[in-house]
Amino acid sequence: MTQKSEEIKTLKRWRVVLSQVLACLALDFLLIGLGMSISFVTMVLPEVLDAKEGLSINKKQASWFGSMAFLCQPLGSIFSGPLLDYFGRRKALFLVNIPHLIAWLLMYYAWNVPSLFVGNALLGIGIGIMEAPSVTYVGEVTDPSLRGCLTTLTNGFTSAGMFVAYLLGTVLPWRQAALVSLTVPLATMALVLLVPETPIWLLSKGRQKEALRSLCRLRGWAKPEEVKKEFEQLLQYNEMIKQCVICVKEGNNESIACRSRWVMAYFLFHTLSGLHPVRPNMVNFCKALGMKYDSKTVVVLVGAVFIVMNLVSAVIVKTTGKRKLVIGSLLATAFCSLSISLYASNNTPSGVFSYEPSTFPEPKETLPVFLFMALVCFTSLGIPWILLSEVFPFRSRGTATGLAAALNYVIVFAATKTNYNLEASFHISGAFAIYAILTFVGTVYLYFFLPETENKTLAEIVGVL
Repeated sequence: MTQKSEEIKTLKRWRVVLSQVLACLALDFLLIGLGMSISFVTMVLPEVLDAKEGLSINKKQASWFGSMAFLCQPLGSIFSGPLLDYFGRRKALFLVNIPHLIAWLLMYYAWNVPSLFVGNALLGIGIGIMEAPSVTYVGEVTDPSLRGCLTTLTNGFTSAGMFVAYLLGTVLPWRQAALVSLTVPLATMALVLLVPETPIWLLSKGRQKEALRSLCRLRGWAKPEEVKKEFEQLLQYNEMIKQCVICVKEGNNESIACRSRWVMAYFLFHTLSGLHPVRPNMVNFCKALGMKYDSKTVVVLVGAVFIVMNLVSAVIVKTTGKRKLVIGSLLATAFCSLSISLYASNNTPSGVFSYEPSTFPEPKETLPVFLFMALVCFTSLGIPWILLSEVFPFRSRGTATGLAAALNYVIVFAATKTNYNLEASFHISGAFAIYAILTFVGTVYLYFFLPETENKTLAEIVGVL
């Protein structure tokens, strides 16, 4: 092959990458907003817990406030599937921002405790509605060689949203931070107007010419003859899914419930691995461990570490594959939770309770900072949402993804709500010992049952799982 032809091939490849990155831009902003919504309560909670001025909540209310968004997320997730299938991926990416527009305004104007709770509940509903469009869109517009990297990279934008929320909480009062957050859904809605619909959805509606134009745009503004082979494969895939809602290969009668079993198991063990249960109360949790540095600074660092490690996972997933990344990160997380349990058992007084500021020890210890940041590092390498974007066939993908997301948020709600009870009954050391044991069990389970999906087309994944 001549040097000129090599240059042309390289140029076309860069155009393919650029076209798909730009297509995911609106989704990336959506995920920044999602990350901000998930993490905003972390910065509000320490400001309103037993506050002497303005809105104030007690520790019982705090445990509900911290988990309220997760309790309401399943409601949004249930509606996200039908919304996704009826309006299409592109319009869904636009519409899902509306609950957050209302929620941020309500959080800014919150005049009493019930209005504060309603605002947080709307954030949760909005997060739930966002999940199916966000995990589905990127999976359907990317080609197999880029899907692993770009889907994993979406975690980085969610983490960027978390970081922004933590940073806003340190430099602005929480009401002003809520008002600034309003700009993200507005920007997302503007960017959605510039992205294409996914080819497979257009084909499912019988709009072949539009599907071909969309595929050409997503493959580097290619000519129709240059994407002929891939388009024919999509046509074939579309015909097969018309014949069976769930299966692609003849004789594959695995149900959606069976297909999603190992994904939901991963969600369960990933959520219970230690970080997620304490996240709403993370500022106070850092104080309870006696961390030497300012707890809000530590939380901002957590957001930064999430971004870095998500980028790392996006880079290494191509080499390691998703299976090794999942199992390795989960095992390391189990050891981190065990280390925090042992530290708390030997160094944190039994009377310390992270929901009771009056019990916090003097902030002078450096070791718990390193242990906690290690937990953050390995937790952020996890990719449960990425797996969820791949496992369902097209015709059931929207509804199945929404239901799976709803079940996940039930798990997250249970984890965050029961953290209060576990810590009250067994101290920080006992709670993290439980998290460590569950995570070790999850690692063993996934080692035996989790298949590899990296470098496979969506049709291949659905056919072989």
